[in-house]
Amino acid sequence: MTHALLVLALLAAACGGSSGPEDTPGPAVDGDRVTIPAGAPQLEALRSEEVRPPGAAVRRYSGRLAWDDDVTVRVYPPVAGRVLEVKAAIGDHVTAGQVLAVISSPDFGQAQADARAADGAFALAQRTLARARDLFAHGAGPKKDVDAAEADLERARAEQQRTLARLRLYGGGDVSVDELLRLRSPITGTVTERAIAVGQEVRPDQMMASEAQVVRPLFVITDPTRLWVWLDVSEVDLATLKPGEHFGLRTPAYPDRRFEGHVDLVGASLDPATRTVKVRGSVANPDVALKAEMYVTAEVTDTGGPPPGVDVPSKALFLDGDRRWVFVEEAPGRFRRQAVRVGPEREGWSAVTDGLAAGDRVVTEGSLLLQQLVDASSKR
Repeated sequence: MTHALLVLALLAAACGGSSGPEDTPGPAVDGDRVTIPAGAPQLEALRSEEVRPPGAAVRRYSGRLAWDDDVTVRVYPPVAGRVLEVKAAIGDHVTAGQVLAVISSPDFGQAQADARAADGAFALAQRTLARARDLFAHGAGPKKDVDAAEADLERARAEQQRTLARLRLYGGGDVSVDELLRLRSPITGTVTERAIAVGQEVRPDQMMASEAQVVRPLFVITDPTRLWVWLDVSEVDLATLKPGEHFGLRTPAYPDRRFEGHVDLVGASLDPATRTVKVRGSVANPDVALKAEMYVTAEVTDTGGPPPGVDVPSKALFLDGDRRWVFVEEAPGRFRRQAVRVGPEREGWSAVTDGLAAGDRVVTEGSLLLQQLVDASSKR
């Protein structure tokens, strides 16, 4: 507020009003150039700084770690029932096919009974066909009985295959009827999440009351030595970030370590609110030091040498219309408004790829005052 009042006061002094015959002449504006004579109070509100050459560009992006979905399985209950046993805990290493839990389920029992009945019907159809063929071969039975028995056998075979496929989908391997579903791990990995307890009722459509429309898995099994990282990348950096590019990861949990990764894919759309795109990368995690949901910073070092242009303090830039501008200090008290093309911003400095040259000085404090002088002059 104090700075704004100072600017208004200085602007008022520049636009008119004199307090004595020895007042210093006010600022002069010629197009995009502003000249402020020595001793004028407006100079007190201005600060300038020299642009700097671009260094070895290290681009930094914030991100979040997640499980690698290529080696992660979320296990849900295929049928409704009650949990009788839980055989795996968080942190356990399990192999493909290992039993994770035992669930008593009437639905699974019905699937077992259907498979058992289909087996019996198939065996009966086989015997019926054999008898019909034997009678026909001895002239004691018509050919139509053989045809009908063959059709019945095919129907019985199809029903047997259907019920066995359903049973295998639920994880059952035989047709004994005990109503006990043995929930097995589909892959070899480590149990990283568990949401199941003995006595708990489960069903395929069960949702967490606090997370509408989100079905929580009973187990999450993954290979924790492989992680994904999701990065938020500004649209101005998209041209320089390609699949296959390598980066280093840093996290506050391990400030002295750098983890290596590479870019897998760049998202197909921008977030309209943040103007960023999601970029996915893979990170090696052999000692399992990194954890899913950690916040990290990715560092990408350009290998093609310093980029063109210069770096300027970000506070020197201002927006007028649809373009970015700075005021260049050509000499003490002489300033020129200059349109610039801006690249990525890093740690308070913005890359300017066009409009400035090495050695230029730009106004870092007081640009608002100079712009108001230019605007006031253009309205006269």
